[in-house]
Amino acid sequence: MIDVVPGIAIREEELRFQFKLASGPGGQNVNKVATAAELRFDVAGSPSLPEAVRARLLTLAGSRVTQDGELLITARRFRSQERNRQDAIDRLIALIRQAAAPPKPRLKTRPSRAAKQRRMDEKRRIGDKKQTRRPVGSTREHE
Repeated sequence: MIDVVPGIAIREEELRFQFKLASGPGGQNVNKVATAAELRFDVAGSPSLPEAVRARLLTLAGSRVTQDGELLITARRFRSQERNRQDAIDRLIALIRQAAAPPKPRLKTRPSRAAKQRRMDEKRRIGDKKQTRRPVGSTREHE
């Protein structure tokens, strides 16, 4: 079991790994050993995730989610397969933790009377500045 946050734990059987040849540094090793880890996690069908977290995770993951609701994380930062595997798990945990935190509700606010006045004063000042740039004898008068 992988503990994500209190109340959410993922069974390791839910994670599917596939290892591929990676690009980048590593010399001859990179041409011979499949070190890049590709982690697949079925977000849509996972019994470990509450419905609210599942919905937020699908939104957060964006293009990393396949049509079938599977989250795909590719880790190729390190030269060893095990470190890339752990990196993929860590990135999945970070994503789920982010989705587990409920979003703060937006508080409706209104601009104060002084803020409205400052805005109008600024608009008037800019309008006056542009008015002075017009040719003398322009057909439109400033109000």
